[in-house]
Amino acid sequence: GIEEKSALVREALRALIERESARRLALLGGSEPELASVPRRQPACA
Repeated sequence: GIEEKSALVREALRALIERESARRLALLGGSEPELASVPRRQPACA
């Protein structure tokens, strides 16, 4: 486990931000039904 207080706090903040970012992204899912399909880059033929 993490024993340094500063490292523990840093890791806890990182986990919180990651979880909240994922939650907000999930809430945005399907929020633009009128949006046109976005063209994707095709991989270069090798």
